[in-house]
Amino acid sequence: MIFRRSPRSLWTNADYRRLYAAQVVALFGTGLTTVALGLLAYDLAGPRAGAVLGTALAIKMVTYVTIAPLAGALADRVPRRRLLVTLDLVRATVVVALPFVTEVWQVYVLIAVLQSASAAFTPTFQAVLPDVLPDERDYTRALSLSQLASSLETLLSPALAAALLSVLSFHWLFTGTTVGFLASAALVLRATVPRARPSERSGLWDRVAAGTRIFLITPRLRGVLALDLAVAGVGALVMVTTVNYVRDVLGRGDADVALLTGAHGAGALVVALVLPSVLRRVTERPVMLLGAGTLCTGGLTAVALARAEAGAASWPIALAVWAVLGAGSGLVLTPVGRVLRRSAHDADRPAVFAAQFSLSHACWLVSYPVAGWVVTADGFSSGWLVCTALTVLGTVAALRLWPRHDPHLVPHVHHDLPSDHEHLADAEPTADGGWRHTHAFTIDQRHRRWPRLQDSSR
Repeated sequence: MIFRRSPRSLWTNADYRRLYAAQVVALFGTGLTTVALGLLAYDLAGPRAGAVLGTALAIKMVTYVTIAPLAGALADRVPRRRLLVTLDLVRATVVVALPFVTEVWQVYVLIAVLQSASAAFTPTFQAVLPDVLPDERDYTRALSLSQLASSLETLLSPALAAALLSVLSFHWLFTGTTVGFLASAALVLRATVPRARPSERSGLWDRVAAGTRIFLITPRLRGVLALDLAVAGVGALVMVTTVNYVRDVLGRGDADVALLTGAHGAGALVVALVLPSVLRRVTERPVMLLGAGTLCTGGLTAVALARAEAGAASWPIALAVWAVLGAGSGLVLTPVGRVLRRSAHDADRPAVFAAQFSLSHACWLVSYPVAGWVVTADGFSSGWLVCTALTVLGTVAALRLWPRHDPHLVPHVHHDLPSDHEHLADAEPTADGGWRHTHAFTIDQRHRRWPRLQDSSR
């Protein structure tokens, strides 16, 4: 009965429907550009396409790491709907220019501008959803639907690209991206987007650093950051080296580049379909760690595939491996929004979503160049092994950083607040002059460190 009630309450929300539609059309446009950008790099650089694409994606990551925290700090200063529409229009304008580039450096400049706009758009958009969907069950479904949209894009936009490439030059794929961004802007313009809650933090630097500080102090968020590294490790294997592996090792065509990318999306799609029911029964930690283990397995299998001599069996094995990597990524990434939501107050939520966006892409900033340059210099086997090592490192770190016992309600002691402070209305005095109480704990202005074990047990 609960399962039947939730979808109705979710889809009757007109603002959510428009925002979700905006996400879908923008994703499909971006998916076409992902395929086209790889082919554009190959067209400009040939066998060095992996290095060119790796550098372009590294530029993308630099902009994500630097711009996102600024966007999070300023999210409550400007109307978010106007900001989102403007950023969509900027992205559409830049993509129009991509088919006309003739030099590699031009790709780098346009990617920097395009991704600066995306770095401001994506965390702002993500932070809007909890305000539009205050019910946790609806929000959980919305996260799964977002992952489903991303998975469908990864699965279907390469198939659409393959169909278009059979009759058109890959340059026309950029047109699909432009249409997607314009449609996204129109849909966001029709939605009611709540203004962000005013932050209590003063000073630009304090606001910029707030999300990162919350991340580094909260144990479960440190675990999320480690899992971001796990996703980025073998994720770079897929994003950077697929085009060269299909073209140069397997000797297959542009359409098969799209199909192998689609296999990755198919794996994530299966996860997105089953995960909402799973998350009603288990917490996020075991699901996300299972995903990290799946990524490690897929990465090691990819290394074995790279070391084997290419033959008739290589193509179906590659399809299976890419699907496994997609499933692992879906298991890690889909529940992240739930973890972020319960790890910050409403006013700090934009900063925390921006920090996740920035820090996760800092991990990609490491893995993208590794995948591009190591594969170019020393072959697929060595490059994929290094990528997988990053994933294993992230998985092990997550196991150590994210405590198995991670309650939402945390007992703790205050020594820095006066006894008549309103926050201590339900607190009890302790022998050392502090005040002890229990509530849903997040790092904020009154709680600047995570409680030590003795704080919780005193």
